[in-house]
Amino acid sequence: MSAPILVTGGGGMLAHALGKVFGDEVELVARDLLDITDPSAVTHAVRGRRAVINSAAYTAVDNAESHESDAFAVNARGAENIARACADASVALIHVSTDYVFDGRATHPYSEDSPTGPICAYGRSKLAGERAVVTAHPAGTRILRTAWLYGASGPNLVATMLAKARAGERVSVVTDQVGQPTWTVDVANRIRHVLVAPPGIYHATNAGFCSWWDLAVAVYDSAGADVSLVEKTVAAAFVRPTPRPSYSVLGDEAAHGVGLPAMRPWRDALNDALRTDFAV
Repeated sequence: MSAPILVTGGGGMLAHALGKVFGDEVELVARDLLDITDPSAVTHAVRGRRAVINSAAYTAVDNAESHESDAFAVNARGAENIARACADASVALIHVSTDYVFDGRATHPYSEDSPTGPICAYGRSKLAGERAVVTAHPAGTRILRTAWLYGASGPNLVATMLAKARAGERVSVVTDQVGQPTWTVDVANRIRHVLVAPPGIYHATNAGFCSWWDLAVAVYDSAGADVSLVEKTVAAAFVRPTPRPSYSVLGDEAAHGVGLPAMRPWRDALNDALRTDFAV
């Protein structure tokens, strides 16, 4: 009998949701127990598995601008180590990636085969990771891109806005960055389907789209707070080391093409998440 599915990055927000959805089918392994930049450690961890879900990543977007080599060590070379080990052991790999591989300048949803063009170090490192895993394990890799994640057990805008709503705080939130708020539990359920889908690239986001301001208003409204406390601003008002994509809407043509069910609208997912993950 094979060992449970290995989930790297086991201390992260998505891994927490994978544990809820998969239960005993998965083993969540945090960074302090598995350093994916160590090839021998990865080989040992992968042996005997039926699948690996790589959710380990260097996600400090702003820090990556001045520490790009650190981001590449985890997001590119670490991902390649996992893919090589999976190829050697004939183990299926789900590699979690991001909307940051695109330039964010589109006006319609990015399909799985849309041209990539990251505008920051984090995005470059994640794109390098995608290319590395496909090269190392083409017959067994499924890349799963997601965006605007929120859920229990991790910092995210929904949790931040909910805390501010409960405190009755006034906030300023940008209107000129658009994307798809996506609940980690829904991504975990999508991963269950993708595990048995053909190798390739898949997008996993809740349907529809909105601005960060729209999302903040929805959270304040659900919390029973005064939505007039959520003021509008633009990204240029915030000085950050790293540019963010202004348009992060992902299409899911590949999933439809292999018969996977559509992911539900973001507002429906948010309502469930607020109730179950955030006790609203």
